[in-house]
Amino acid sequence: MTDLADVLVIGAGASGAVVAWALARAGRKVVILEQGDWIDPSTYPQHRADWERFRQTTFNRDPNVRKLPEDYPVDVTDSPIDPLMFNAVGGSTIHWTGHIPRFRPSDFRVKTLDGVADDWPLDYWELEPYYDANDAYIGVTGLNGDPSNPPRTPRTFVPPALDATGEAYVRGLEKLGWHWWPSDAALITRPHGTGRLGCNGCGPCDIGCPIGAMSSAHVTYVPDAIRHGATLITRARVRELVLDDRGLVAGAAYYDRDGHLQVQRARVTVLGANGIGTPRLLLNSKSARFPSGLANSSDQVGRNFMFHPVAVVRGVFEEHLNSHQGPVGALINSQEFYETDPARGALRGYQLQLVRDSQPVGAALGRGPGRRLPWGKGHHEAHRKEFSHGLTIVVMAEDLPESHNRVTLSTTNTDAHGIPAAKLTYTLSQNSRALLDHGIARATELLEASGAHTVTHDRLTRVAGWHLMGTTRMGTDPSNSVVDRWGRAHDVGNLFIVDGSIFVTSAPVNPTTTIQALARRTADWLVDHFEEVAG
Repeated sequence: MTDLADVLVIGAGASGAVVAWALARAGRKVVILEQGDWIDPSTYPQHRADWERFRQTTFNRDPNVRKLPEDYPVDVTDSPIDPLMFNAVGGSTIHWTGHIPRFRPSDFRVKTLDGVADDWPLDYWELEPYYDANDAYIGVTGLNGDPSNPPRTPRTFVPPALDATGEAYVRGLEKLGWHWWPSDAALITRPHGTGRLGCNGCGPCDIGCPIGAMSSAHVTYVPDAIRHGATLITRARVRELVLDDRGLVAGAAYYDRDGHLQVQRARVTVLGANGIGTPRLLLNSKSARFPSGLANSSDQVGRNFMFHPVAVVRGVFEEHLNSHQGPVGALINSQEFYETDPARGALRGYQLQLVRDSQPVGAALGRGPGRRLPWGKGHHEAHRKEFSHGLTIVVMAEDLPESHNRVTLSTTNTDAHGIPAAKLTYTLSQNSRALLDHGIARATELLEASGAHTVTHDRLTRVAGWHLMGTTRMGTDPSNSVVDRWGRAHDVGNLFIVDGSIFVTSAPVNPTTTIQALARRTADWLVDHFEEVAG
């Protein structure tokens, strides 16, 4: 047994880092357990000549491909999409593209507006000050004035001017008269914070930013939490949460980096282990009081899993666009098809995320919706016509929650310490399929309007599971939700969940800024009500 902490945070990624920072600043004794370790930026693949190979192997975003000691397998036999996540200080924000559009007000009222899913137990306006505070703290690049979203506080940094890639996109958007706006990006364009340099446009942001320009958790909230007194324990694999005789969480049993079983006690426990890791831990934390898993009297833990299903559409141009260079995922966003339109034959909508194109090896291999180039004679000539001559559009659809899409425990796979792994059961709905098909048609139209002579697409991208949501959703009714409007478990009064698993609906946009805004809101409430919660 270790000393008693005020707050135990499990996971040092986007959400757990926020709560650890806030509670440490408030003077609470905070301990963070992180399954991975610090990663030295000098070891990122960009420093190697064969960096693209490492993106596909040991620095892959899929734990089933990486198979590192700190990973655990996920059974995806019954899913057409692979979940992507990373175990390290900073979590999956190391593999982030930094695209952080906010939810719109309508995203919190899906039941009211469209008669499906459920409304959130809070609205955009309640969350807005936390969006603003998070943006100001981490450093965000963007422009105010987007007519498709509510007004917001000034962005910290102005984005770079449009280059040839951006101008080609805009050429088509303006011709069609569609909405477009520079993406809000979680990166900085001049020095900001301790040791962080401005973005130099090198490009492969999704394999770690070696200069700290990307506003990832390991260069923002985590170091500041430690400066305020938080203790971070890395290579700590949590086996289960343990209870006291009152049925409250007393702490966590975990294996340390040497494989020894330890127990960290705490008055309050906060989970930020992502939409698969959090339900996995709760389901593994069975007891006589909770035989179906901790906080699972509603049988909702693991259910209502949501991805953001993605189709990718690519156009090839005669002109050289330098389209591989620059921030990967935060260029231009079009929300022309964001809200429900009955003419599409589907509810809700999608975003068109206009991103960078393939890197050299990716272009040669025809990765993404490209065409595999000929090997041998003609390869170099074909590569010259393809590489940096393409534009790529990501069609990201809103996924509606369905009870049968769920995370359960695998009966065959375990992690390196024998703890049951996660099994994902997911079916792409007809609604999501219809949204993707509509988006493919519109993206094709856009690329042709921009001047593409050839357009290809992937109808559903398997390697697209960046966003893991809905598996411990919030709500006011304990019979059909896991946590309340503050992320507090209905069944266990001193247990909080702050990652994407608490989402009620997914919206058609990237979730990280909403995850962090919700985490800041929960942390503020917990600071004010700590003694009441901790007993």
